[in-house]
Amino acid sequence: MEILTLVALFAAGFYILKSREQRLRIALLASHLGRHQIEKLMESLTSGYMRCLGEDDAERRQQIWHLLDATEEKLSAQLDSFAAEFSRLPEAVTRVSKLPVAIPMFTHFFPAATFDMRQALLIHASGIAGVMRNEAGRTPKSKAFTMSAELFLMQHTCHWYCRSKTVASTRMIAQHQTQYLQALGAVSPETRRAYSALIGRPVAQ
Repeated sequence: MEILTLVALFAAGFYILKSREQRLRIALLASHLGRHQIEKLMESLTSGYMRCLGEDDAERRQQIWHLLDATEEKLSAQLDSFAAEFSRLPEAVTRVSKLPVAIPMFTHFFPAATFDMRQALLIHASGIAGVMRNEAGRTPKSKAFTMSAELFLMQHTCHWYCRSKTVASTRMIAQHQTQYLQALGAVSPETRRAYSALIGRPVAQ
């Protein structure tokens, strides 16, 4: 009976600490995101891509692509600002556990098994800017596909920071019907290399 009581107390303490840590991370990220319109612009872009790809009239489709180019530029600028602001935070609050599940205080005691959210956001901002400028000369459809993957992966990183990798991957499937590895494989090669190096994952050949 005493063992069961100890297990229950441990489980309760674990849950309380984990919930507190996650609430603090969510509040911190939200305080910076709240200064921008990043989420609104992301939603506008992804829905715009779907609308454009379903448009049969070539002239109308070209008009929509042009409007989406302007939205991409605005989003990229805001992401640059957001990443720069977040990079000024202390390392103690920007470490992210590489474990699939959340364990309270893990980032404090095992920093070698973490990655830095500040660096991750800079990678995402740079990758999105590169796709926006279309440095690889992608077709509009290919550009939209790559940009969507970049945005999904960035959103995954934010959820990973706030909750855990497993929760982030589950949300990506629920929201975008996309697997984590699918998104990672569809981003630009530059993003994939930098991101994989940061989280310690071998780059797929």
